[in-house]
This record gives sequence, structure tokens and C-alpha cells, in this order.
Amino acid sequence: MARKYPPWLLRRAMNLWPPYLGAGIRVRRIAADWREVVVEMPLRLRNRNNFGAHFGGSLYSMTDPFFALMVLHNLPGDYVVWDKAASIEFLAPGRSRMRATFVLTGDDLERIVAMTASGDKHLHLFKVDVVDEEGLVVARVDKIVYVRRRRSRP
Repeated sequence: MARKYPPWLLRRAMNLWPPYLGAGIRVRRIAADWREVVVEMPLRLRNRNNFGAHFGGSLYSMTDPFFALMVLHNLPGDYVVWDKAASIEFLAPGRSRMRATFVLTGDDLERIVAMTASGDKHLHLFKVDVVDEEGLVVARVDKIVYVRRRRSRP
């Protein structure tokens, strides 16, 4: 069973995690109910590409684990939750502080619970925009999260 952590502890740990620390990625907020997460990344020498914009891998990294973590922390312990797939579309060069705000709605959770009630897996699509300081969408990320109830052991 996956461990569940209080938001403040995971926020602190992620901000000290070497890949995030090196890229300058900061988890600014994890809501107490795990329904919203805010992540930021300033433009630095270590996350800049040859064109003076954010490196695409760093933009994706700042969005990687959050939807799966949010779902995991909002479902009972008898669920299996994994990141299944992702895609990112780069729309504009990011040359300032980037921000991604992840939101897990009640409708998302209701749909996940309904779709997995019979023991079937459910692949839930989440979307998040990465925006710059002016609110311009720099990248769009689609994340597919795999969810199912654990099978009973005989």
C-alpha cells in the first residue's frame, strides 16, 4: 500500500528532492485536502536551453507526480494509483517564472470512484497549463492516471 503523507511534509521533501532542487522547481502550496497544488520554477542557468528559454524537460518535470499524488491522497487505501501516460505541448518559449496549478475536483473523484466500483481499472485524463508571469500559456500537459480498487486476496 502506498504511504500517505501530510501535505507540509511532502512539500518540504519535494523541495529538497535533488531533481527539483537542481532545476529550481519549488512546490509553493499543497492544500490541506490535497485538492490543489501550486508549483513554480524561475528561469535559471541550470534550466535554460540554448534559446534562452526554459528547458522542456524541466517544464515537464514540474508537472510530473502531482495528479497521481492528489488522487492517491483523496481515495481510501484500497486503491492502486499510478501515472500511466503523459504528453506535453509547447506553445511558447518560457522566459520568466513558470507556474502550474493542479486542481482535483469533486467531479473527478466521483467519476473515478464510479468507474472503479466494480473493480475495473479507470484511466483518468487530467490537464494542466504551465503559464508565465503574465499568464501566457507556455505549455499544456495531459496526464493519464491509472486507478483501480485492489483485488481481494483469497
